[in-house]
Amino acid sequence: MRDFTILTNAVGGSLGLSAAVATIPLLTFFAMLIFVKARAHTAALVALLASLIVAVVGFKMPAILAVASAFRGGVFGLFPIVWVIVMALWFYEVTVVSGRFEDLRRTFDRLGAGDIRIQAILIAFCFGGLLEALAGFGAPVAITATMILALGVKPLKAAVVVLLANTAPVAFGAVAIPITTAGAVAGRTTEQTENIAAIVGHQAPFLAFFVPIILLFILDGIKGIRDAWVPAVVIGFSFGIAQWATSNFFAYQLTDVVACIFSLGVAVAFLRFWSPRGVPAMRKRLGVGEIKATEELPARRIWMALMPYAVVTVIFGIANLGKTIPDALNAASVTFDWPLLSDRLLTAEGTPVKSAYTFAWLSNPGTLLLISGLVVTLLYSIFNEGGRYRITFAGAFSAMAHCMVKMRWAALTIAAVLALAYVMNFSGQTVAIGQFVASLGAVYGFLAPTLGWVGTAVTGSDTSANALFGKMQVTAAEGAGYNPDLMLAANTTGGVVGKMISPQSLAIAATAVSIDGNEADSPKESDIFKAVVPWSIIMLFAVCCLVFLQTNVLSFLVATVG
Repeated sequence: MRDFTILTNAVGGSLGLSAAVATIPLLTFFAMLIFVKARAHTAALVALLASLIVAVVGFKMPAILAVASAFRGGVFGLFPIVWVIVMALWFYEVTVVSGRFEDLRRTFDRLGAGDIRIQAILIAFCFGGLLEALAGFGAPVAITATMILALGVKPLKAAVVVLLANTAPVAFGAVAIPITTAGAVAGRTTEQTENIAAIVGHQAPFLAFFVPIILLFILDGIKGIRDAWVPAVVIGFSFGIAQWATSNFFAYQLTDVVACIFSLGVAVAFLRFWSPRGVPAMRKRLGVGEIKATEELPARRIWMALMPYAVVTVIFGIANLGKTIPDALNAASVTFDWPLLSDRLLTAEGTPVKSAYTFAWLSNPGTLLLISGLVVTLLYSIFNEGGRYRITFAGAFSAMAHCMVKMRWAALTIAAVLALAYVMNFSGQTVAIGQFVASLGAVYGFLAPTLGWVGTAVTGSDTSANALFGKMQVTAAEGAGYNPDLMLAANTTGGVVGKMISPQSLAIAATAVSIDGNEADSPKESDIFKAVVPWSIIMLFAVCCLVFLQTNVLSFLVATVG
């Protein structure tokens, strides 16, 4: 078997033509979703086939290496990504089976005095941001979608809300793994990585400020904004301020944790003095009926409803505490060279491309969620209030099996999309697109975030987008005379607004609200995509404008801080 050298001008010796051909798999996927109205897993499989054909015919990659690349990506899609998502859904199901989730829902009811709009913002934006900070990889979309659905919000609208809310927190998600990855891939020092986080901390708060207002519009149109813009602004502003302060002056890894807890606390305090307006009319418009009188919730039951998320916070906090514990967890990982790919893929400079696979079974967020779920099951089985909230380990594992069955099509979609991403990356398709955008000179300063947007839209992960384009952004920035840290931050923030249109996110949202397209009259992933893609493009344009201004008139927002 011969080696394969990744070339970005493989098609006709032209970078532009190679980049154009490389977009075929992406265009195929979106065309299948929008025009053919295919299920997400069908669209992903067809796009994967297109990427294999482009890799072999267009980029002259040996077929056996292309297929091996697809399997490498597919396995990564199953573990860790699908594993994390299944465990996140199961963790939620444990609270449902125990009966405690209803108390949690009613706790949010009390916070918003029946205003579903404010409750949805608190759940999707603040609480979802906390889940993003701890786990990422689709967990906040999976869990908060079901919670918002329980409020009475329609399935399609609930899916759109959680996807839009899962934007500003993504850059610092999973303990800021996207930023750490960007620094590592690009060869930046610890200080430079902290500077990347500080710059993102100047960009993401702009999104955070406007997202709650956008959610109001999605939920209840202009009337919703008129009635509840004040708390929406308070929540967005407090989140953004905390995000900026933590990323610039504290530990950037804890940015989302601090921002979510702070904004939720501010919201709770504010709602003690602000009364929702137009609630009865709003509930009638949304078709959820009048507020029903319910029994008073004792503080003990509120605490037990919130306890699972305290357990998650503690376990994830311990797992990421200092160096000793994380190093011990990572030491259990198993790394091996991927068959057929090892030392067969070479860059244009002749350097072997890293294709090894790491089975991080213990340090993986999904495993930490499994441990958290088992702890919660144990505590709920002990403190069951005379059997009222009883759950057994048999019931918990039965719920886990149910989650696995429910996630089967989403799992296939995610595996196919990651297979697509790896084929595009290892064959040179992704790099060709990236280098073409980077070669546009002064325009590059404006378009830099689009690389992160494309990368995250394809892989469903801001971390993966930074891994794909991090080094390229630094090279392009140095060639164009821009600050490399700014371009890495731009890649990260651009990826944030691309996550909502990724097939992985679409599949998770559709599955979570049970609109996976099995019924003829049920919305499909394509319906969700058409609803969120305009917002994604608008936000991308805003990020591009902000980054471009940071290259000149707002350059003071790029200076090293903290």
